[in-house]
Amino acid sequence: MSLSRASGILLHPTSFPSPFGVGDLGQEAYNFVDFLKNSGQKIWQVLPLGPTGFGNSPYQAYSAMAGNPLLISPDKLKDEGWLSVRDLSDIPAFPKDQVDFDLVAQLKSSLLKTAYQNFQKDTSEEKKETFKKFCNSKAFWLDDYAFYMALRDAHQGASWHTWDKDIALRQPAALEKWQQRLADKIQYHKFLQYLFFQQWDELKSYANEQGIKIFGDVPIYVAHDSADVWANPQIFSLDSQTNEPSLMAGVPPDYFSETGQLWGNPVYRWDKLEEENFSWWVQRIQSMLDIVDLIRIDHFLGLVAYWVVPQGETTAKNGEWMTAPGEALFNTIKEKLGTLPIIAEDLGVITSDVERLRDKFEFPGMKILHFAFDSDSDNPYLPNNYNSTNWVVYTGTHDNNTTVGWFNKRSPEEQERVYRFITDSRGNGIHWDLIHLAMSSIAYMAIFPLQDILGLGEEAIMNQPGVPDGNWSWRYQSEMLTSDIRDRLKEVTALHGRTPKN
Repeated sequence: MSLSRASGILLHPTSFPSPFGVGDLGQEAYNFVDFLKNSGQKIWQVLPLGPTGFGNSPYQAYSAMAGNPLLISPDKLKDEGWLSVRDLSDIPAFPKDQVDFDLVAQLKSSLLKTAYQNFQKDTSEEKKETFKKFCNSKAFWLDDYAFYMALRDAHQGASWHTWDKDIALRQPAALEKWQQRLADKIQYHKFLQYLFFQQWDELKSYANEQGIKIFGDVPIYVAHDSADVWANPQIFSLDSQTNEPSLMAGVPPDYFSETGQLWGNPVYRWDKLEEENFSWWVQRIQSMLDIVDLIRIDHFLGLVAYWVVPQGETTAKNGEWMTAPGEALFNTIKEKLGTLPIIAEDLGVITSDVERLRDKFEFPGMKILHFAFDSDSDNPYLPNNYNSTNWVVYTGTHDNNTTVGWFNKRSPEEQERVYRFITDSRGNGIHWDLIHLAMSSIAYMAIFPLQDILGLGEEAIMNQPGVPDGNWSWRYQSEMLTSDIRDRLKEVTALHGRTPKN
């Protein structure tokens, strides 16, 4: 990938300040873009933007292509005339530093239903036509998604594999019956997507105008409880009797977990995907390119070899490796969509086959500084060992502790090992030491979680892999983005040649 030397910040939109309990696409999002520009950054990395399911994980969404309605800004709906000042006058007091997802969902659901009712009652023909064009343009995934969510609502939130067999298996008569019964509910879920994409497109346009590229994230797998699996069961490994995953995705024991990670997603039937010329994947990547400028493919390894665990296992220990046709997949996507702005999440157990696939398509890989200090001077995560500029270097990712939290958990001897490799410590804290180290590397892109820019401890962890509860909820407060932090980040960025050129 040919890009100029750059740096940026990793921050999911749910982490924005907001009076509505969760970050959204309103004014604070624009304030953050301004902070990026004014501190010399070129990149804003986000986690997957889909509608989250159980556990609130962005990596377990009800759709690989839809947007999360919780991110819709009520303030912007008021500006559109779909909510009134009165509708927003009785907002409960939410925690400022965490998301209470259950409470937020209750509030947002009520507000969004009110907005839909007002849209139905009092909307111009021009806006109705705009909505219709949106639905037509996204029909390849939107029709199934909106239908699926309406069906879930009608089944009290139960996953599709527990529904009556005729609708679970998409029998034509059942589809027609339920479509008629749920017509208004289906339209409601389409309306929510219209709102999300309208607000997201406006925000992305603003970011791009400020010289900021949006760096998105594609989870390699999709949730079993999703429109994707219900609508395309032939491309997933499912039990023919129960429709549950017959082979589950995960990773074997690694740095993060002694028992591995059992994600539970159904793995792909790559033979069927190849028969269909990878059409679902092509559509998925195209839908991402419609809303972001760069794409990280999470668990890139799984497009070469993937760990499968049989149904019934409770950990990922007992599994086996199977091969995936990654080269054929990317050849097809490239043929259909052109050169791909993809970054490979190539962490963990990486084989020469993974490296060959990554390098064949010139996808940058990832380097994590938290992994750099616990072996010898040949450690591949140390910046002096980067063999090209085609890397994205991080202090840590959303799956790591914050840099301050990580460092504080190290023994004095382990802390000393870090300091031996930092020759430019300036006394501003270990987080700034590692930011300097990453910025000074030859990697063309350096990305930092906002928690590291702010120097926060482990209380600000975004996700702890293998821990089922309490993740994804961290939020910052507006006053944390001080002028001192902005100016320091701008200075460090300029010092290492990553400032945008006018």
